Amino acid sequence: MNNIRVGNIVKGQITGVTPYGIFVSLEDDYTGLVHISEVSDKFVKNLPSKFNIGDIINVKIVDIDEDKSQVKLSIKKIDYKVEQSLSMIPESGHGFLLLKDNLKKWTRFKFREINLSNKNNKNC
Repeated sequence: MNNIRVGNIVKGQITGVTPYGIFVSLEDDYTGLVHISEVSDKFVKNLPSKFNIGDIINVKIVDIDEDKSQVKLSIKKIDYKVEQSLSMIPESGHGFLLLKDNLKKWTRFKFREINLSNKNNKNC
């Protein structure tokens, strides 16, 4: 189902961050740009310090060029008070990378905890 329509708020993955804007990959092979002027009503000095490639963000579709499958996007035009279905919690976009990187450590820690608990229960 194509959600790429002017006015819709969709999730996209950041594919590039430049001093003038954020490039975003959307569904159905559409790509878009959030120009720096569409990030915030306040002054934004350094986009690369606030956004990372791979992050998943919510964007509002402002305009569509169907021939090029490109869209103009906005972050500042999302009214979070009205759009209660959108999460205000930033998403990382790294998927299972955190789990992959920490699974062995977390598993070892839990096994030690279980073994210690079993030893304490045997001594009672």
